[in-house]
Amino acid sequence: MQIAIYGASGYQGKLVLAELAHRTIGMRLVGRNATRLREAATTVGMVDAEQRVADSGDHDALVAAFRECDAVINCAGPFTSSGPAVVRAAIAAGCHYVDTAGEQLYTKAVFDTFAGEAERAGITVVPATNDGCVPGDLIAHLLAERVQPVEEITVSHFIDGSAGFSRGSLRSALDTVDTLKAGGLGYDDGDWRTGIPARHTSVTLPGADQPTAVVKCPLSEVVTIPRHVPVRHVESLVDAAVGAQLGTPLTPQIIDSLPEGPTEEGRRTQRFTYLIDAVGRDGRSARGIVQGRDTYGITAVIAAEAARRLVADGAEPGVLAPAQAYDPTSFLAFLAPHGISWTITVPDTSTAQH
Repeated sequence: MQIAIYGASGYQGKLVLAELAHRTIGMRLVGRNATRLREAATTVGMVDAEQRVADSGDHDALVAAFRECDAVINCAGPFTSSGPAVVRAAIAAGCHYVDTAGEQLYTKAVFDTFAGEAERAGITVVPATNDGCVPGDLIAHLLAERVQPVEEITVSHFIDGSAGFSRGSLRSALDTVDTLKAGGLGYDDGDWRTGIPARHTSVTLPGADQPTAVVKCPLSEVVTIPRHVPVRHVESLVDAAVGAQLGTPLTPQIIDSLPEGPTEEGRRTQRFTYLIDAVGRDGRSARGIVQGRDTYGITAVIAAEAARRLVADGAEPGVLAPAQAYDPTSFLAFLAPHGISWTITVPDTSTAQH
């Protein structure tokens, strides 16, 4: 198995390299700068790994860099501006594709733009294989089995700790600042559109006495969940404090002056809780809870496993949501040894803990 990592020298890219090296999966480092690629290979102890220089603006160079690989993991944000070129080149090279994107409109654009092209080429594309979208999407599928037909699914993200964001994440936020300010897409009655008012202004965390204020935020789960769950309304929320942080004005110069990303200690002490709440049309409800630590580290684990499964196990060709490409229970079980716990609770019925 040979996997190409585009954006291999970036903060998230190096974490993916380390994860693949740990699994002894063959890798090819691809990026715009030869010196930085060599430094990244040295950092993860893979100095002999293949390295190819290619810019997202050079289609032929990208195709050549990916050719003879089985899959591509794209870690190079902002994805809104450069991601489509990488998807197109991966399909042309005959490679399955995943990325670590967290940009909602980009995720939707991948579905809208490449579904037919990937299907005709026999290639599987799964965008947004990150810490939030994959477990959230998989659990939404399991919840829907319990409360169908589904009226509403609400996804809420809460992150504690001082780890902060990487420069790449901040550049993505800057590239999509208008979407962030608008709260992103909502899914309502079969349509994705902006300007849909949030149905919730607070969410009560497990074990909490008081609800936490939340705001709308453009998470990719709003795009992926309706691909496999018949549902009338989907919205995504974050802790209001995190929303304010994401909305803080930044310039490229400020971002360039910041550290590349969180320290190892910051990542180690970070904790996250993701809630997926489903309500059936008959009023029944179910809640999925995902908890873990180190969003960047678990994104590397998820992206590497997502690519590996496409190569080893296969999936239907086309652009797929996580729950369409992978068995939900199997993938969630894989995450348990990596510190991810998940629970599904159906009031007055049962609680499944993992």
